[in-house]
Amino acid sequence: MEISPKQQTTTLIQKAQSILLLTHQRPDGDAIGSLLGFYLILKKLKKDVQAVASNEIPNLYHFLPFHEEIKNKIIGLREFIINLDCKNSKVDKLGYKLENDILKIVIMPKGDNFKKEDLKIEYGAFHFDLIIALDTPDLERLGQIYDDYPDIFYRAPIINIDHHPTNSYFGKVNLVDLTATSTAEILISIIESLEKEEKLIQEHVATCLLTGLISDTNSFQNANTTPKSLTCAAQLIAQGARQQEIIKNLFQAKPLSTLKVWGRILTKLKHEDEFHFSYSEVTKQDLLETGAKEEETSGVIDELLKTNFSSDLVLLLSEREKGIAGSLRAIDKQVDCTLIARKFGGGGHKAAAAFLVSGRSLSEVKEEVLKIIREFQKQRKTLV
Repeated sequence: MEISPKQQTTTLIQKAQSILLLTHQRPDGDAIGSLLGFYLILKKLKKDVQAVASNEIPNLYHFLPFHEEIKNKIIGLREFIINLDCKNSKVDKLGYKLENDILKIVIMPKGDNFKKEDLKIEYGAFHFDLIIALDTPDLERLGQIYDDYPDIFYRAPIINIDHHPTNSYFGKVNLVDLTATSTAEILISIIESLEKEEKLIQEHVATCLLTGLISDTNSFQNANTTPKSLTCAAQLIAQGARQQEIIKNLFQAKPLSTLKVWGRILTKLKHEDEFHFSYSEVTKQDLLETGAKEEETSGVIDELLKTNFSSDLVLLLSEREKGIAGSLRAIDKQVDCTLIARKFGGGGHKAAAAFLVSGRSLSEVKEEVLKIIREFQKQRKTLV
């Protein structure tokens, strides 16, 4: 009988000693909740584990327990080995000292002096024997982590746990469930399969996982909400998840800077009656003048722009340090946002997708995206 991806995942985790836990760049609620929740589980299983995301964790999620444990770079990836050839001279004394962050290794030879060619520097084996990528459709979405440490992804087995239809199945094991509302939902069954006598999901873990569920369903308001997702949420609340704390932090407590930048976005909101879609934009200048951070623009498209019932879909373009970010949300259930996002190298879900375009101005990207949406809507209406 063929072993299922879930069974393979459980076996690899049980055998692993040192695990690198990753998620995509610019992590959202599901990515952060899944990363933290699974990190706490692996620590409870006595694994040597690091949780890493390319970007800093947005302040919005600082209410989550142990959020500071997520790093934005890998620590202690592999050994740095200094080899000294002692064939022509022996070591009499060996010592070292640290001065102004410089390690000086002092070797007193017994006999002839050592030469520069006697010295050789190399790297040892990688520290991690397993990599788990969460909520990540492809390796490139890991961002700077993948750019800085590409070798490790060819040296250690990768478990790919995700729910995006655009997933490229890049892992040795691919546990990709397209019916799941979130990666957090998938992790619940994995954690249960790792349990022996002690229940692993307790208050902190439950709170992290419920954050992922609530974030990706927009507090169960999105069309992707299923009976299973509601059952999982009830299970997590029964296990101690602080649901009211999550709701307060994700949807109710907005800093003044967020309200100001949302006001800018709403002021710029435009609607195209002929093609049944709405769009807005936010510039770097808007962020500077309102004191808002890039991540503070994300919630407006779900909480305010999607209430525009005269539109089939909504687009928000954001000018960021690394390029122009686009977020798409479908209001009409027949609209597939990924068909538009993929044209710009992005992806996501049918009801919510995103992309990032580098090296081009906001006006250039806006003109091209609007043209594609108009064509998309025109073809869709023709077929209907």
